[in-house]
Amino acid sequence: MLMPRTIILAKNYKMKPARFITGVVLFCSVLFAYKSKAQQQQPFVRVSGEVTAPLDFKVGDLQQMPQTQVLHKEKDGKEHTYAGVTLAEILQKAGVTMGKDPKGKGLTRYVLIEAKDGYRVVFALTELDKDFTDRKIILADKVDDKPLSEGTDPLQVIVEGEKKAGRCIKQVTAIKVAFAK
Repeated sequence: MLMPRTIILAKNYKMKPARFITGVVLFCSVLFAYKSKAQQQQPFVRVSGEVTAPLDFKVGDLQQMPQTQVLHKEKDGKEHTYAGVTLAEILQKAGVTMGKDPKGKGLTRYVLIEAKDGYRVVFALTELDKDFTDRKIILADKVDDKPLSEGTDPLQVIVEGEKKAGRCIKQVTAIKVAFAK
């Protein structure tokens, strides 16, 4: 089969086949590189500080962990069902010891959670420990069986029974465990 000498792309615009093929290959490689880079830059959360096994995880990693649902009333008065993983479960995966009847220095541990925009909230570690409380505090990735909305996504802390939403931090990027000094 003979290759045509020119390819007509639009009225009065001609291109040689070799240039056309080169352009298509270049376009496809740029598109593939962009898609690969976007996949590599998926948001993740870093768990660090006073932990024995620091870890980084993505939303998909959370879906492999035991899921918990929490009802939370929004500012508009409507109650929504959030789904995610308890912060206690995440911290235990990072090697944080919980549930051993802490005393003294053990009661001075806290968790600092940071958001993409720099917003930060603090929880005493015992607030997350099921041996101290029945309240569930989760890192949610879904609300009413749908992904979180833009501006809240990909992850949000939800505090069961909290009257004010100040500690329901959105767009979580870091979880740090520390001792109060």
